[in-house]
Amino acid sequence: MKEFISIGQITKPHGVRGEVKVLSLTDSLERFKELDKVLIDGKEVAITSVKLQSDRAILKLEGVDTMDQAEDYRNKYLEVRREDAMELEEGCYYIADLLDCVVYDTEGEELGKVYDVIETGSNDVYWVKGPGKKEVLIPALKTIVEEVDIENNKIVIKPVKVWSE
Repeated sequence: MKEFISIGQITKPHGVRGEVKVLSLTDSLERFKELDKVLIDGKEVAITSVKLQSDRAILKLEGVDTMDQAEDYRNKYLEVRREDAMELEEGCYYIADLLDCVVYDTEGEELGKVYDVIETGSNDVYWVKGPGKKEVLIPALKTIVEEVDIENNKIVIKPVKVWSE
């Protein structure tokens, strides 16, 4: 498991006083109101104020007081230590923990590794890349996913029929 969890990405400066716009990588923008500090490039940075827009958070970072200073943070990720991350409900996982998990079917066949998780709104979809160019999209549904074992980097699913041309 990863020690740090990415919770947002700075997209651009906001205004002339050093604020930054942040794209949330979590399910809730409200999460940002609870933060006192984040890690950016491995360095702890204090948050002095938070404003929420409909789809973004605007943060004022300690020591960032001009638009030029804020520009230096463009495209940087905000991380928190795992112990400071929000508690997840049972059966929910951080996307960072799912990436690179090896996916097997219940018959023991290895399908590949989770390359990405696509959030569709109704359910997530695991994008699995196997050996060669083989790729499989697996809906993250309880009726399909039998087991998720983050500690052992393993996911077990019911067998899927792979269509080929």
